Amino acid sequence: MDPTDFEAHPARYRHWKLTTAGDTATLVMAVDGDHPHRPGYELKLNSYDLSVDLELADAIQRLRFEHPEVKALVITAELDRVFCSGANIYMLGLSSHSFKVNFCKFTNETRLYLEDASANSGLASLCACKGTTAGGGYELALACDETMLVDDGNSAVSFPETPLLAVLPGTGGLTRLVDKRKVRRDRADVFCTTAEGIKGKRAKDWGLVDHVVSRSKWDEAVAQRAAALAAAQTVVRGPAIELPALAPKVGDQAITYRHVELAIDRAARTAALFIKGPEAPPPAELGALASADLWSLRAFRELDDVLLRLRFDFPDIGVVTVRTSGDPALVLAHDQALARATTGFAREVRLLQRRVLRRFDNTARSFYAVADRLDSCFAGSLLELALGADRFYMRIDKAAQIAVATSVANDGFLTMSSGLSRLAARFYGEPPRAAKVLARGSEGPIGSEEAEPLGLATVAADDIDFEDELRIAIEERASLSPDALTGMEQSLRFVGPETLETKIFGRLSAWQNWIFTRANSTGEHGALTLYGQPERPQFQWKRT
Repeated sequence: MDPTDFEAHPARYRHWKLTTAGDTATLVMAVDGDHPHRPGYELKLNSYDLSVDLELADAIQRLRFEHPEVKALVITAELDRVFCSGANIYMLGLSSHSFKVNFCKFTNETRLYLEDASANSGLASLCACKGTTAGGGYELALACDETMLVDDGNSAVSFPETPLLAVLPGTGGLTRLVDKRKVRRDRADVFCTTAEGIKGKRAKDWGLVDHVVSRSKWDEAVAQRAAALAAAQTVVRGPAIELPALAPKVGDQAITYRHVELAIDRAARTAALFIKGPEAPPPAELGALASADLWSLRAFRELDDVLLRLRFDFPDIGVVTVRTSGDPALVLAHDQALARATTGFAREVRLLQRRVLRRFDNTARSFYAVADRLDSCFAGSLLELALGADRFYMRIDKAAQIAVATSVANDGFLTMSSGLSRLAARFYGEPPRAAKVLARGSEGPIGSEEAEPLGLATVAADDIDFEDELRIAIEERASLSPDALTGMEQSLRFVGPETLETKIFGRLSAWQNWIFTRANSTGEHGALTLYGQPERPQFQWKRT
């Protein structure tokens, strides 16, 4: 397979049309059925695949950075009597297990990004469903602030996955239905097992949609609700910046960006992720921070892109070492500049960093952070990668030059999906220790020997033992079952309180992952395998 291109631009969209007018943007779903992500299926009835969701994610991000004047986003479709029929079933049937799981995960992350835009960036959303809205299409509606359904006697919202495909609404639908919209669980049970869905007044009465509007009043009602949502927003974004293409150099053994590099060792099933710190201080004038080349933005956009490539294009890679280089003082200066800045742009950069670090948390690979270079730079926002890794190895050098440093970035803004900082999650049973680390970090760098008793390093070893200990740890990890490791890592990474987000990734995704391997769905006579064929599925009836 050719490498996946995760970058998009409105001028090249095939499946969406993005327009802005004053404080409102409109994103029209117009899926080009002849241009799927991979050949072999047709995207009928506004069904979607990865290529459709990549453009959606790009549109949301561009609105946040490039169009700060926009306060409300209307998501709709131009196909008559169908808003979206959900994920393309034939695409799922042709896809590997790994692709199916990562497709659902990316789609979930995109919907969470839409919700984050509403919660933190003053960008509300209205899903205007002028037609049937099924499966993942309804899950997109659930991610919006409000949903409007046309009342024409035919259009319905539905989750047909369980009765038709023997799988789950895999992009957070079940969780959003009862946790976000607070639909009564008995009604949710009926809804999720009724393939044809629920229409009109009943859909509104049950809390499945917010508004039911006739066709004759549709355009007026959509415009009024969008205007009301825009008027209610108080968060100021901007100044506007254009997000240029990252244009990495992609080879068979390495992917190289300006600040990030991923080297692949296919034989060993390992990879080495390398992130460079900034080469210069941030602008002296905080107002001059608004630049797409700002290290805090550019480096994390590159990290985001490479994590997606790792997920989709390198499914056999199991263990990833994470190293950094640069001047820790410059990272701390960039973190501090972002924290002091009062512009909406600075806030958006920090929110993007938080989102990318959560993508790191949710990536099913074993991450070993390694500080073994004299120019290692696990400081501030880059220290979050070491705190989020499954283990952190530090080499002890005589001059104590290999060290870590904390900044304002480690003090609660770059939270995990649980709402905890990575320091708080690390010391979940001992909260005072997180405060102790921050207090110690305010005094200066923390060397390798001190980092281990403080709880920052998993292992700190001298030159004699370090390389062998790290090599053996990597080889042992790579020899373990990837299925068991994925389950173990996702369980261990998310200590503490549950949120909608942790439920989606820790519970729903885990069940969907398992269900995708079951004969009732993907076996020779499974419902997903036989979708669209006259033969009925043959289920194994034992409950597990």
